[in-house]
Amino acid sequence: MSTQPTQQPTQNEAANASSKKSIIFGVGIVVVAMVLLALSGFIFFGEKEDIITGQVEVDEVRIAGKVPGRITEFLVSEGQSVHRGDTLVRIYSPEVLAKLEQAQAAKSAAEAQSQKAQAGARREQKEGAYELWQKAKAGLEVAEKSFARVERLYKEGILPAQKYDEAAQLNAMRATERAARSQYDMAMNGAQREDKWAAQALVDRASGAISEVDAYLKEGALIAPIDGIISEIYPHQGELVGTGAPIMSISDYRAVRVLFAVREDKLAGLRQGSKLHGTIPALGGKKVELTVSKMKDMGSYATWKATKPRDQHDLRTFEVTAQPTQPVEGLLAGMTIVLDKGQL
Repeated sequence: MSTQPTQQPTQNEAANASSKKSIIFGVGIVVVAMVLLALSGFIFFGEKEDIITGQVEVDEVRIAGKVPGRITEFLVSEGQSVHRGDTLVRIYSPEVLAKLEQAQAAKSAAEAQSQKAQAGARREQKEGAYELWQKAKAGLEVAEKSFARVERLYKEGILPAQKYDEAAQLNAMRATERAARSQYDMAMNGAQREDKWAAQALVDRASGAISEVDAYLKEGALIAPIDGIISEIYPHQGELVGTGAPIMSISDYRAVRVLFAVREDKLAGLRQGSKLHGTIPALGGKKVELTVSKMKDMGSYATWKATKPRDQHDLRTFEVTAQPTQPVEGLLAGMTIVLDKGQL
């Protein structure tokens, strides 16, 4: 009877101990779950380091003609490398050929006028002017002799004053002789100096018109202004193209640049001339070194991230332009370059 009171507390203690262990285990599970939840939230929802990528761009030159016409032949194809001076396309323009014929006819007419002005009067005109002058000279000689006789007889009192006045027309005969001599001299000397200049100016103007049309004819065969690669051809052979219409584009891979969009909070320490390193996924992760050449604000439309609730301002985006320090074989426009982490 004395042992029963001692066994009852022992069973209670065991039950209490088991209950405490269960509570502690449950609390531990809850704590571990909360820690794991916090870690997962930090991992999956925490701020990660941005991956900055850029795109490769090159200068493009558009080839266009000055005259309208029909494309008769393409001498290159898309993707082909060309050199400065290579013929790219031929354009046929019948309107320009018609203008050339008109200009040549105008020049022929102007040259004929100039030759006429330089040569002066014809031989028949010169001979006619000479004969008229000789006739006037003969008339003047007869008038002088007649006046001399009448004047002597008038002084001797044989002839009346009226007859003397009638014979005094010597001045009119002299004027007629001078006029005939002037006509002869003009025929011998030819056109005036100003007329010759005017005729030569017409020839020069016609020659200038021919030169202008020749320049348009040369535009019928378009040539490459730079070395590069034919990136795109717009019309097809046989199509009509207008004045200034683009026919093809040439990519100049000597002017390669990479454009990055970078938030302003990543620009610390980045200056013109800074070196950047990255990889080119399209070339199997090939490494490339770049030199920053320009940085400019992309404008309010390119705001990257709003931070007004915290810092009361927006983080703007800047366009960073960089060039490869060394030529990269196989690099094409449109490829992506990924900057190494930790640089910005």
